[in-house]
Amino acid sequence: MAKKVVITIARQYGSGGREIGEHVAELLGIPLYDKELITDAAAKGTLNEEIIKSADESAANSLLYTLAMGSNVLGTTMSFGYKMPLNDKLFILQSEVIKEYAQKGSCVIIGRCSDYVLRNEKNVFRIFIYGDLDHRKERVAERHPEIKSSQIIDVINKTDKRRASYYNFYTGNKWGKYDNYDMAVNSSTLGIEGTANIIAASAKKLMEE
Repeated sequence: MAKKVVITIARQYGSGGREIGEHVAELLGIPLYDKELITDAAAKGTLNEEIIKSADESAANSLLYTLAMGSNVLGTTMSFGYKMPLNDKLFILQSEVIKEYAQKGSCVIIGRCSDYVLRNEKNVFRIFIYGDLDHRKERVAERHPEIKSSQIIDVINKTDKRRASYYNFYTGNKWGKYDNYDMAVNSSTLGIEGTANIIAASAKKLMEE
């Protein structure tokens, strides 16, 4: 029987990380979780899904000291009158959902600090996907024709900055720093399918060990 392996994928904007994750999930015959995290977190916390989409992968401006208060943080208002920012509440709810996914069996999870959330779990394969800027520009232009060519680099930089701020804020680690991951892959070298094949082959090895 194959051993359970949870694959977490952090990615630069335009690197094709989500699509690579989809291919990996298909190759291994396991589920992929991305936008489902928002839906399930909203249901868990009885929050409006449309409202929390704006807070997804965005760091709050407050210190997340409320995490240290355990399950009490799931309340909207603390006993001393502190109202938890939506970003913080969503992060906590998504973290709980991520752990539930990991308990179910092998899967691929996109973003949301999942590598950090599952840091104490066994059999987690942490991936960071990056790419050459020219390839990323081409990919963003192809997938989002509504973005003006003169604005693409700005969109890429701002999206990566937002993802980095989110990750750094909630984990205390540095987004994209190689030693936070088990594998860092440049998707520009082998393309989407080639990168997915490498990750899937490595995951299969882990499942067999």
